[in-house]
Amino acid sequence: MQDKVTFEYAIIRVVPKVEREEFFNVGVILFSKRKRFLGIKYHVDNNKLSVIAPDLEIALLNDYLSAWKLICNGGKSGGKIGEFEISDRFRWLAACRSTIVQSSKTHPGLCDNPEQALNDIFEKYVL
Repeated sequence: MQDKVTFEYAIIRVVPKVEREEFFNVGVILFSKRKRFLGIKYHVDNNKLSVIAPDLEIALLNDYLSAWKLICNGGKSGGKIGEFEISDRFRWLAACRSTIVQSSKTHPGLCDNPEQALNDIFEKYVL
């Protein structure tokens, strides 16, 4: 039996009209220091988006989320932020911002497998 490790996660939200503070969940970002894991999982429901925010460009939203994934993966393809230490990349992605793609406050947890925890949280809060 493996020892459980701590992790932190944040829900990724789309906030079509920032001034109204209405949002819907599109993904999860999860970080485990002990497992050296930083993962992201997202899905944009185009039908839901077209009802809530018909003016929002889906391609632009997908570009933003793709950039977040590149940062998670690390390395030069994630730009300067992608080259940060894994914990700093998570903190940058989970930081408070006032754009159409935001994250919730971070939440802690314990798990055996961070990848599985990411999938479980995604299923619970996004799908």
